[in-house]
Amino acid sequence: MFIKIVNGVSDQLSLFIDFNFPEVRSVIIEKRYLGFLQQTLGHRMKISRVIVIAAGLISTLLLVFVIQKLTSPSVRSYDALDSTFHEPVIGTFELNAQQTAHSFSHYALKLDKHPDNASINKLIAKIPDAAHLIITISMPGTDYASAPNVLKEVREGAYDAKIKAFCLALARKSGTTYLRWNPEMEVPVQLYPWQYQAPVDYIEAFNHFCKLARSVFPAVKIVWGPAGYPGSDEYWPGPVFVDYISVTIDGKSELAATAFPAVKDPEENVRRKIQRMRMFGKPVLVMKAGSVSEADLKAALVKAAASTRLNAGILYQTQDTEGAPNVTEKRTPLIGVYDPKALLVNSGLIDAEHIFVDLIAVQNGQFERDFNAIVSRRHDAIVSIEPWHNAGVKKDSNALGNVINGIYDAEFAEIYRVLATSKQTVYLRFAHEMEIPIHRYAWQSQDPVLYIKAFRYFMNFDGSKNKRIKKVWGPAGDRGSIEWWPGDDVVDYISIAIYGLPDKNITDPEQQESFETIYNRKHYRMRLVNKPIFITEFGVKGPENFKKKWLEKAAEVIGNRPEIRGVSYFNLADNPKVWGNIPPPDWSVSKPTFQHFVNTLSMARVGFR
Repeated sequence: MFIKIVNGVSDQLSLFIDFNFPEVRSVIIEKRYLGFLQQTLGHRMKISRVIVIAAGLISTLLLVFVIQKLTSPSVRSYDALDSTFHEPVIGTFELNAQQTAHSFSHYALKLDKHPDNASINKLIAKIPDAAHLIITISMPGTDYASAPNVLKEVREGAYDAKIKAFCLALARKSGTTYLRWNPEMEVPVQLYPWQYQAPVDYIEAFNHFCKLARSVFPAVKIVWGPAGYPGSDEYWPGPVFVDYISVTIDGKSELAATAFPAVKDPEENVRRKIQRMRMFGKPVLVMKAGSVSEADLKAALVKAAASTRLNAGILYQTQDTEGAPNVTEKRTPLIGVYDPKALLVNSGLIDAEHIFVDLIAVQNGQFERDFNAIVSRRHDAIVSIEPWHNAGVKKDSNALGNVINGIYDAEFAEIYRVLATSKQTVYLRFAHEMEIPIHRYAWQSQDPVLYIKAFRYFMNFDGSKNKRIKKVWGPAGDRGSIEWWPGDDVVDYISIAIYGLPDKNITDPEQQESFETIYNRKHYRMRLVNKPIFITEFGVKGPENFKKKWLEKAAEVIGNRPEIRGVSYFNLADNPKVWGNIPPPDWSVSKPTFQHFVNTLSMARVGFR
């Protein structure tokens, strides 16, 4: 009877193993435990004792495999130490510190989402202890195509178990540990799955990682790791978790990027990168990735640091919170036009007129005549000063240098004399769209420090501090604009430009972006500085009915954004020379279309109230 029971149990165990754990069955057969049991039972040798021993062996073996099955990941872990990685920290920049703070050891790990403790411990054991250890984490350690949703998965907790297990194991190492998570996120290439994604998506994923890491490893230091490419500021996650910032010289991502011209001089390259981090108030680690020698790069950092400290008074300023826009204010925005053909200036629909003024117009009196005509119509004036084309140099290649060297002082004195004659408000904009990496204007593609000095020189030129003159800083609102930020004390309004057709390759008007899409992108880029917005240029190309619809939606957006204090429509075709062999876009609109825009804006602002 007992033998039958044991045989039944053995059969049931075999079926259970075959169905649920076939690999266990094969191992058992290979180890001949079942064969041993059957042989023993067949010969009736010391049945009771043998059965108990055999059943115990089977049960133990089964239990071991079940535990392994339940605790082991179903997918093989791809965690790895990146043996090709070599990015030493060549120095640290802090505004008020002269020396490198620490000597860092730097390693890179590729991590997937599977929390295999054995794999994690083995991986960490490969990294030598160090007094200051930086670990750059690539999560996941795969290429862009295989994991395009990594930021979403991190935010939603798919990597939580792995992050916790990794940080718990890491906490056992000696020394100070610094974690640098998914770096070079801002470079406009797609070498890695977290790269060139929506800034908000990256920021939320980064902060989720940091919060979880700190919860299990409170002593860990966090390094936010942009390359230092133009537009890094858009991915700034805030100061809550960040202890250090790193920038990388000649990283693989940046070498593949073509959006901005490469900066070949090492000192200029280092200086531009550390100055792009000036708004964040954190020490900056400078890492070497390219072919420049460590010795040369260290020398470049010394020079870059000295130059940055020399200009610290204009580069590093306390944010003027008193000047921040009142976002609850419900005033109707000022409506202006650039209208050289005078198609709308006498329509009764506008509050302001926009004029572009070069230095020849100042010298020959044309500026004064144009300005007085605006004042005679009792309109406010938007005056964009273009510091070039003086009588001596038709296209001044050193316009900004000439500004700060006093070459144009006579013209500037005349500008401020003319402005002082008006009782109307003047919105004074100087050297606009400086951040675009082209050469349409002489002040574009220049050193940001040179631009900042020139902007401040011009805006502070008038010692009378005429309160009717409002100072307007006028980037296009493109990537990297904040690198040219000149300081709170010389800016009353931020101006951006919004054109539905910014790309000459787009020939179908229906493919133009909406006003709202462009505005949201450009307004986000201004998030680090608290000033109201004046959209001094905007326009749309296409048939009149398309322009009417586009402007109607624009008016609804403007009417519901209290930070927008003014708008000025560009009622003319663009400069033909800029567009090469294709016709320039014609932004001009009819009076009925503009009337519809004004009416819609008025209704939208009333609705906002």
